[in-house]
Amino acid sequence: MKRVLLVQPSLQPPGGGNGVAAWVLQALVAEHRVTVLSWRPVEIEPINRFFGTHLRQGDFDTIVVPRSWRMLPDHLPMPSTLIKMALLMRFTRRVSHGFDVLFGVYNETDYGRRGIQYIHYPTYLRPRPAVDLRWYHPPQKGLNVYYRFADWIADFSLDRVKQNVSLVNSDWTGQHVRKFLGIETRTLYPPVVDPAPGLPWDQRLNAFLALGRISPEKEYERVMKILARVREYAPDLMLTIVGTWDRHSRRYLRSLTALARSLGSWIEFRDDLAREEVRRLMATHRYGIHGMREEHFGMAAAELARAGAIVWVPRGGGQMEIVGREPALMYEMDDDAVQKISSTLTNTAEQQRLRALLATTCEQFSTEHFMRQVRDVVNEFKG
Repeated sequence: MKRVLLVQPSLQPPGGGNGVAAWVLQALVAEHRVTVLSWRPVEIEPINRFFGTHLRQGDFDTIVVPRSWRMLPDHLPMPSTLIKMALLMRFTRRVSHGFDVLFGVYNETDYGRRGIQYIHYPTYLRPRPAVDLRWYHPPQKGLNVYYRFADWIADFSLDRVKQNVSLVNSDWTGQHVRKFLGIETRTLYPPVVDPAPGLPWDQRLNAFLALGRISPEKEYERVMKILARVREYAPDLMLTIVGTWDRHSRRYLRSLTALARSLGSWIEFRDDLAREEVRRLMATHRYGIHGMREEHFGMAAAELARAGAIVWVPRGGGQMEIVGREPALMYEMDDDAVQKISSTLTNTAEQQRLRALLATTCEQFSTEHFMRQVRDVVNEFKG
């Protein structure tokens, strides 16, 4: 039994990264003595309900970053994520003595000693892609000053980061980490909770689901416009968008609902659904679609595929691995998507082929597969 310190700003839903951290915790509590160090307190019930874990009070210990460390960044008028992570790294060094393994689940981490890090997309790939930038970010020169300040707070060393065992959420992310940071990686696909028993194909709705956070980079407007054109060939087609949003994305949500009204009553928005209701929807729909062009992995697409839906994704990012890099399930331009979707909807044999392909591909995304690999990594780790 090893003493493991699991470091993650928050395990609370929503968020794919928080879900990965919750399942890392679930994987380790049966074999090791685990302590969670977080910026926010750990509340087990919403974690289990949203992510499908079955954690219990007493399975692990917790440490929360002291309020005196959190007060200033928590009250700034912007998220200040990098500052919070820098402080979390700094505080980890104060409390990490006595632990055999440090396991960080929020990209590159420097805790002053060798550990394990799970990289969703490299934080230290700079300048950042345009999709990561928000209204509150200053011009690049200002961002560079912000980066240096955060690195100073963290006492960050890329040389120490390179000594960590580095896990990534897709081969695509691993290529970026190796190319830009010179770090060797191991792909460990995020865990996708076992789906609800799916209805037989002929009993499922001839309809699409789009899942995920409501945010501009997800390009839901693109999804709606593509399916509006597909409806010229399949006029009974419906779309349900199941998402979560916060105050920063309300303007985008308003623009989506206005577009949906202009396109017709075949688009429905659902929010704040219990996990079981989302699983029920996935088990009763035939099709799924994703709009983000460079998704690092694509948890929503993986969930839909595991639930038995045929899923289309843009050609780019880690989501290509979810669909087995199958050309018929990846699109570049909107015309490409319309053509591929429309031809599949009218071809029963092609539907059967794609469903069989996805069923095989998605075996590597199960929670059991993920937990086995996490335990292997920790058991093999030498500090």
